[in-house]
Amino acid sequence: MKDKSQNKETGKLGEDLAANFLAKKGYQILERNFSSGNVEIDIVCSHQQQIIFVEVKARFNAFIEPEKAVGLAKQKNIARGADAYLNRNKIILPIRFDIISINFFNGKIDIAHFEDAFYPIYYK
Repeated sequence: MKDKSQNKETGKLGEDLAANFLAKKGYQILERNFSSGNVEIDIVCSHQQQIIFVEVKARFNAFIEPEKAVGLAKQKNIARGADAYLNRNKIILPIRFDIISINFFNGKIDIAHFEDAFYPIYYK
C-alpha cells in the first residue's frame, strides 16, 4: 500500500507530464494547482479561444482506468473551482473540462487526453 507522500509524488509527476503533453499540443498553461477554498484544479490552460480546466489522474499499475476516478463529487468541485477562477480573473470565454489519464505500467507511460470529459454540474 502506498503512503500519502508516494501518492503526492505520483500526482506531481503526472501533472508535470500532463502539462508538457498539453504544451506540445499547443495549449498555453495559465496556471497549475489553482486553489480556491478547499478546491484545487490541477491545470488551467487555454487553447483555440477556450479556457480548459484539466483534472490529472495518474496511477501506477492501475486496475481501473485513472480517468474513472473523477466522480460526481469531484466534478462538482472542479466546476466550483472553475467558476472561482473565471470570476477572479474576469474571463468571459467558452470553457471545457478535460481529464488527462496517466498510467505507469510495466515501465511504460500511457497518456490519454479526454476532451469535454464532463459538463459543468450545478453545485449550489
